[in-house]
Amino acid sequence: MNQIWFTLLLTAAICMCVSAKKFKDGEKPAWAKKDIRDYSDADLERLLDQWEEDEEPLEPDELPEHLRPAPPIDMSQLDMSNPENILKASKKGKTLMSFVMVNGNPTREETEEITKLWQTSLWNNHIQAERYLIDDNRAIFMFKEGSQAWEAKDFLIEQERCLQVTIENKDYKGKHNPAAEEEAKDEL
Repeated sequence: MNQIWFTLLLTAAICMCVSAKKFKDGEKPAWAKKDIRDYSDADLERLLDQWEEDEEPLEPDELPEHLRPAPPIDMSQLDMSNPENILKASKKGKTLMSFVMVNGNPTREETEEITKLWQTSLWNNHIQAERYLIDDNRAIFMFKEGSQAWEAKDFLIEQERCLQVTIENKDYKGKHNPAAEEEAKDEL
C-alpha cells in the first residue's frame, strides 16, 4: 500500500515539474489564461516555478547570513596565545549575542534606562548593538558584526552598574562587581 502512495506522489511531482516549463507567447496553457482570482494553489506554484526559472543567483552579501560564505581567517596575523583574538576573528561578519547583567537589585525600568545608556555609548563608538531586556536585571546585546562584541565587553565591564557580561559561554565580571573587587584584592 505504501508503495502505491509513493508511486502516486512521485508521478504527481513529475507531472508538476513537466507542466511548469516555460511556454512561448502563443502557446499559453489553459491555467495561464485564467483570471488571477481563479488561480488554485497548484497554478500559483507553477507561476512561481516559471518566475524563478531564469533567475540569477543572489550576490553573497544579499544571501541570508547562514548561507553566506565565511570570510577567510588569516591565521598568521593572529596572536595564538590570546584565545579571545581567535574567537573575535572567527565571529567576524556573523551575528553574536552577549548577555549583560546589571548589579544591585534594579527594577525593569532602571535596567531599561541603564542598558539604553550603554547601547547609546556603544553606538557613539560605532559599535552597532541591538538591546533586548530578558529579565529585571538582564539584557541581551546582539551584534550584527560579532567581532565587535569583545570591544563592547571591554566597555561594559568598566561600567559601575555592570555585574557581568557573558559572551560565548564565558563570563567576564564587571570591574565594580563586589566579587571581582575581592578577587583583585586577593591577587595583591
